[in-house]
Amino acid sequence: MVSVFAATAMLAAACGAPGGNAGGEELATSDVPDAPSEAVTLNILDVAGNKQLTEGIFDSFVSEHPDIVSGVTWETAGAPDMAGKVKAQQQAGNLQIDLVLTGTDGLSAGISEDLFVPIAADYKDRLSNMDNYQEPAAEMQKLAEDKGVALTYYPSGPLLEYNPEKVPNPPTTAEELLTWTQENPGRFGYARPANSGPGRTFLMGLPYILGDDDPKDPANGWTKTWDYLQQLNQNISSYPTGTGVTMNNLKNGTWDMALTTTGWDINPRALEQVPANFEVQALEGFTWVTDAQYAVVPKGVSADKMSAILQVLQYALTPEQQAKTYDSGYFYPGPAVEGVTLDMAPQSSQDVIAKFGRPEYDALIEENPKATPISAEDLVTAFNTWDTDVASGKIEEKK
Repeated sequence: MVSVFAATAMLAAACGAPGGNAGGEELATSDVPDAPSEAVTLNILDVAGNKQLTEGIFDSFVSEHPDIVSGVTWETAGAPDMAGKVKAQQQAGNLQIDLVLTGTDGLSAGISEDLFVPIAADYKDRLSNMDNYQEPAAEMQKLAEDKGVALTYYPSGPLLEYNPEKVPNPPTTAEELLTWTQENPGRFGYARPANSGPGRTFLMGLPYILGDDDPKDPANGWTKTWDYLQQLNQNISSYPTGTGVTMNNLKNGTWDMALTTTGWDINPRALEQVPANFEVQALEGFTWVTDAQYAVVPKGVSADKMSAILQVLQYALTPEQQAKTYDSGYFYPGPAVEGVTLDMAPQSSQDVIAKFGRPEYDALIEENPKATPISAEDLVTAFNTWDTDVASGKIEEKK
């Protein structure tokens, strides 16, 4: 599919791309003006569901600064598909994607392929609002290796979500979870970590829960983790390629328990994708594996578009705009910068959190340690090891 896409892009490139920067080459920072010569349209590829959190921010910018950005187009794709798509356009000299919104999965893949502009380093003076990150978000920003800008943050998980009518006494330890799945085969599951926030959070959180040698080193420090996942695998029928399927499995009763995060707990219940009375449980030894979503710019964007993107990102990191990321609890809490409280959010967000949020989350966030995800390179290693050594033959095909 990538080769077909590349061939198509090459044909399009023959017609020329106004304002483009062919070949995926980096701009010189001195070539980027303070403002574009005329208003630009930004083409955004969202591989993280970030549109749900930030579309209102982009819309507000367009409304307030039509001389900078005349409009925004949105395209979605799976995180594993993003790197191939961007690379094909770059190699064809016909980059159509101006901005990618991604989680750590797509970020890792793009960094490993050297697809992105080192925006946080090259344009630090134009992104001064990054200085206002709250401490955990600042730690998440380091994972971007200057190749992206963190737009949203949350402590994530891992957490268990369960039907209290089917699981009256939920597991409280990793050993109890393993025992429960042995006694209830096929009734617990999670999605492929490379495609799922809760899946990868569980993958990275287990080493802390199990007391593994080095939670940051999947190749050499996860002996207990890989053994545990292989044992757990014996009681799991299959792994969906997206978290949405796990929520459906909970709702329709295919599963009684699944992995979740704060956002994947609150938002699906608010949307009635999961019954409102479902509960959550943290396992003993629990450490929050924090998460963030990033804006990254593929190499090859024009100077005018880079100018506009820098203004949009600076705007997106103001407290007033960050308050919109509370959304409907999808990435709870959501804001990456300091000083953003729920009462600053739209009333609709306040109403959702009041009804579907959990008071115990405040204590869990305050009282439990937080750890950043593993490095981009190690995350790719962990994904590949899970795919081949844990779940081989059980990963569901995309539908």
